[in-house]
Amino acid sequence: MGQPTPARTRVTGSAAAEGTGTDWWRSAVIYQVYVRSFADGDGDGTGDLAGVRARLPYLAQLGVNALWFNPWYRSPMKDGGYDVADYRAVDPAFGTLAEAEKLIAEARQLGIRTIIDIVPNHVSDQHTWFRAALAGGPERELFHFRPGRGEHGELPPNSWVSQFGGPAWTRVGEGEWYLHLFAPEQPDLNWAHPVVREEHEEVLRFWFERGVAGVRIDSAAMAAKDPVLPDFVEDRDPHPYVDRDELHDIYRSWRRVADEYGGVFVGEVWLPDTERFVRYLRPDELHTAFNFSFLSCPWDPVRLRESIDVTLAEHAPVGAPATWVLCNHDVTRTVTRYGRADTGFDFATKAFGTPTDLALGTRRARAAALLSLALPGAVYLYQGEELGLPEADIPRDRIQDPMYFRSGGTDPGRDGCRVPLPWAAAEPYAGFGPGGEPGGEPWLPQPAGWAAYAADLQADDPGSMLSLYRTAVRLRSTEPGFGDGPLSWLAAPASVLSFARADGLICVVNLGPEAADLPAHSRLLLASGPLDDDGRLPEDTAAWLRA
Repeated sequence: MGQPTPARTRVTGSAAAEGTGTDWWRSAVIYQVYVRSFADGDGDGTGDLAGVRARLPYLAQLGVNALWFNPWYRSPMKDGGYDVADYRAVDPAFGTLAEAEKLIAEARQLGIRTIIDIVPNHVSDQHTWFRAALAGGPERELFHFRPGRGEHGELPPNSWVSQFGGPAWTRVGEGEWYLHLFAPEQPDLNWAHPVVREEHEEVLRFWFERGVAGVRIDSAAMAAKDPVLPDFVEDRDPHPYVDRDELHDIYRSWRRVADEYGGVFVGEVWLPDTERFVRYLRPDELHTAFNFSFLSCPWDPVRLRESIDVTLAEHAPVGAPATWVLCNHDVTRTVTRYGRADTGFDFATKAFGTPTDLALGTRRARAAALLSLALPGAVYLYQGEELGLPEADIPRDRIQDPMYFRSGGTDPGRDGCRVPLPWAAAEPYAGFGPGGEPGGEPWLPQPAGWAAYAADLQADDPGSMLSLYRTAVRLRSTEPGFGDGPLSWLAAPASVLSFARADGLICVVNLGPEAADLPAHSRLLLASGPLDDDGRLPEDTAAWLRA
């Protein structure tokens, strides 16, 4: 996190200042930018902030309200930037702090706000605090160092397992062990120490004062630990490191900082318990949290309706808007997932060589786009989702994700959804680099045929996935009945989801094998695919209607 900046100047006219007192985030369409794979502005094969700035007109034309950036901070990139070495510096691979400030301002001029990523659970092992801790400094108290078990301390201090597989402890020489719930290069912070809390609040101020409108909180339910660090016991209540009550005081403190600037939070909160989940959304804590039940839900009408109902019900008591997400940088891309026999998502089921019907998956992904964009609340799109990109098969010798290595090579990891985007079909590497120039080979290989998904081809095709998203996002922004607000279910066959929004808007999704009749309407606004010859809605197709 580096050294705090002594003097701070509030940004006026920024996203943070203009956002004060507004509820833009309740109905926003937010586009996730994984910088490393978005666009390469300098031709070195790695996406960067210059590439994002050059593509801002594309994002404006898509119609999104905000951009959420995965970490762009200085990092050794052992976990795609989630191993942060300095929160106040942009990694040289991506650009400079000055360029980040320009990007925030230029996007705001186009009506697009910026959301950054904060990783409270851990830092990089190259962070100044951890390096000082290894040297025996007082910074050791900012982490979780413990003596090992066994006769000579040769065993880890407890039974905890890393989220990436293997033990959650690494021994330093012949001495103590340190805790890392993710990779060994990501030592966990000790949130019981006031210095950790103070530093993170200063980091929030640092970025709010540079114009960011919001912060996404990575692994938001994992930062606090049971101080005893007991062995993990299944169904132990409370959990030793997930959803600890201490977290809520931390986020109430963060909320006070955000309220100074009109900033907003979205938490990455994976919790099966509805009552526990909604605690994070109380009026003095986080504004929103990701909806993982919807993201991981199979393509099934009963399961989807249940997920929607539960989501809306759990948000209603605290007045928080729901968020709808189909994929992100950690999960299998929507087109691929919906083309498989198991259309849900679970990290435990990821495997090499899973059969996929991409035509089926694409048809369902188009319908799911209209479904998610019609639901009440905010919607997050992951880069390339609007292009209909499938999950890519990465040659094993090119995989970089630590999930693959920590699993002993059985888990394919997350690189398949992080392949650099195709922008121009006729250019080298599908236009990922600077326009008209070859540039360096992308940091992850693009599959054969990747250029067929290029944005320039899709922009001229009214039937493309890109054209569908552009039209849907535009309608969503111009029709006041969409976004945050009420939803009521309409009578429909068991295989059909049909619901009404305000101002006479209706969304119908047919998940069954037979074509379905549309409810009475005066106009067809948009459909994810053509109706049949009798004007009925085919299988795996969605439509927006005006009653």
